[in-house]
Amino acid sequence: MTWAGLESARVSTAQLADIVPEVEESAWQLPSACPRWRVIDVIAHLGALAHEAVEPPAPDPSWPKNRERYHDLRVDERRGRSHTEVIDEWRRFTPLQLTMLERGQEMPQAQDPVLVPGLGTYPRHLLANTMAFNVLCHLRYDLLAPAGPLPFELPPPTDDLVAPAVEFMLAGLPQMQGRELDVTVSEPLVLDLTGPGRTTVTVLPARGPDDHVTVVPGDDGAATRVRSSASDFISWGTTRTSWRESCEITGDPSVAEPFLDRLDII
Repeated sequence: MTWAGLESARVSTAQLADIVPEVEESAWQLPSACPRWRVIDVIAHLGALAHEAVEPPAPDPSWPKNRERYHDLRVDERRGRSHTEVIDEWRRFTPLQLTMLERGQEMPQAQDPVLVPGLGTYPRHLLANTMAFNVLCHLRYDLLAPAGPLPFELPPPTDDLVAPAVEFMLAGLPQMQGRELDVTVSEPLVLDLTGPGRTTVTVLPARGPDDHVTVVPGDDGAATRVRSSASDFISWGTTRTSWRESCEITGDPSVAEPFLDRLDII
């Protein structure tokens, strides 16, 4: 089970909770590093995710199918609220979300497949890693300097924080983009992620037109490799930064570059 994902989510949430009271009122309106979202909009997004996890809304056929546009919709719904109202929703539902995710680590429900619209299907226990990824990514890469506008400092990210986020990203990689990513992988490709959260995996081509790429643990000896820190992978793997700033390719660049250019984990 992914108890580590739950603990990572708790730690990043606690770090964010310590920062929120220190943010000056005017700073809530500053643009974050997440396109189109202000600082307060990032909190609105996290609050909306927590609220929906605890009290799932009835499906609406008018909702955008694209997951990013759906998140924009939920943030837009909260733009008329005061900063206090947005923060209160996040504070109210986040502990409830963590409690729900803790229950999701228990057997037998931990292995139940859960469809996350627009993102794929995951075992219930891995949903803790989605929260670990979301809070870590938005806090460290969208809100805090140097990429974001808030001047607060946190301890360097540890393996315990980064590894669960990377685990979710690699689980989502074959599912989120479908054929548009599948067609970029013609040969096995090794991703060698270093530093906190370190892991090595091999991305294998789809076996047929109805299959997707697969991600398997370890190095299968593929001739082409991409090396990056795991922390940087959170940034370039979500297209917050260019992979060219962080990745070293060994082998044939023409094998790796189409995949790296197209990858966009939500």
